[in-house]
Amino acid sequence: MIKHERTNVYDFNFQLVWVTKYRKPIFTTDERITAMKAILTEIAERNTVEIANMDVLPDQIHLLISFPPKLAPSSIVKAFKGGSAKQWFIQFPETKPLLWNGHLWSSSFFMSTLGNVSKEVVRQYINSQLDQYNGGRPRR
Repeated sequence: MIKHERTNVYDFNFQLVWVTKYRKPIFTTDERITAMKAILTEIAERNTVEIANMDVLPDQIHLLISFPPKLAPSSIVKAFKGGSAKQWFIQFPETKPLLWNGHLWSSSFFMSTLGNVSKEVVRQYINSQLDQYNGGRPRR
């Protein structure tokens, strides 16, 4: 869905996945799953991130998100992982000893863009700009 801000229009969609430290199953009850979903939703709202889809599995998080282009993907990941770990241990301190050195998340993550057009369509659009949209005149 195309989003509008004061100075830009965008349609970014990202898949974001990260796992618990050593893939330890932590989100094993409905209470824990619901709590993590609420934590992630609150972080998203605070950071102007739209969550289109979310899944909390026993040892990992999957999100389909969109955010304004002024935000760096790495800052979004940091907000989600750092903020959620802090809030999680406040709500569930009994889980901290279950994790290596008390770290909830592995340091790694996977992030991928989702496009609604292929690379070939974009390539054709770029290549057609001079002929179709500039009247054949060279760019300055």
